[in-house]
Amino acid sequence: MTDRGTALSAAEAVHLAREALEGGQAMASVTVIDARGEAAPPPGARMAVWAERSRGTLGDDALDEAAVAFAREVLAGGTRSATREVQAHGAIATLYAEPHQPPPELVIVGAGHIARPLCGVGALLGFRVTVLDDRPDFATRERFPEAAVVRRADFSAPLAGVPMDARTHLVLVTRGHRYDYEALRDVLARPTLPAYVGMVGSRRRTRAALEQLAREGIGPERIAAVRAPVGLDVRAETPEEIAVAIAAELVLLRRGGTGRPLRETERVFERWIERRNSGGPET
Repeated sequence: MTDRGTALSAAEAVHLAREALEGGQAMASVTVIDARGEAAPPPGARMAVWAERSRGTLGDDALDEAAVAFAREVLAGGTRSATREVQAHGAIATLYAEPHQPPPELVIVGAGHIARPLCGVGALLGFRVTVLDDRPDFATRERFPEAAVVRRADFSAPLAGVPMDARTHLVLVTRGHRYDYEALRDVLARPTLPAYVGMVGSRRRTRAALEQLAREGIGPERIAAVRAPVGLDVRAETPEEIAVAIAAELVLLRRGGTGRPLRETERVFERWIERRNSGGPET
């Protein structure tokens, strides 16, 4: 769907980009930075392009189609902007496309002692954080000033009304096995799994929840997506240490890596010794 009614102003483009960055649908803005030839669009002409629609015009249907295709390639690629030269009806235009992706979501179910530092470090990592709890004294803005959303929830269905997609990261830090189970049963039954599903808990608590899901008919491939116990093994004990271990796993998922100490993977001094012993340059 395309809305070509009028040209898109710079102010409108900024507003649409802000909507995307604040949690709306991902959008790419396309701007003409140079053009020549008959019927060439003026520099600064722009469009806003989403996955299934667009807004604005470069003044020519063929140019619009080329701009939309280019913008969707950039959106599919992630976060990098790009330029491309396109041609139509004797006009040659250089386009600049910039993606505006909503931030990844971190949904924390449970507002106890682990949730507080996890909310803070999650916000520092660029997540839009939502905290859910059924206790009014815990689900407060004072406890979670960095969160975008703090909400009381019915823990018999803690994720009711909470949208989730492939950029959602879910961490369960509730105070009871039954609450973890209800949240896991909800999310594992959804058509699209979140990017990350993690649950804090002992081996016994984790096994009880996952075995119960299996008895309820949840497939093993879905249960295998649950990271439980959650986080990287750094022997974390305090709530703050556990939050760091969870955050490290979130970064590992986002960026890739081995999870091993960099000293072991880089072996800077050992490589120097090996070069020296082999007679190679010691640079």
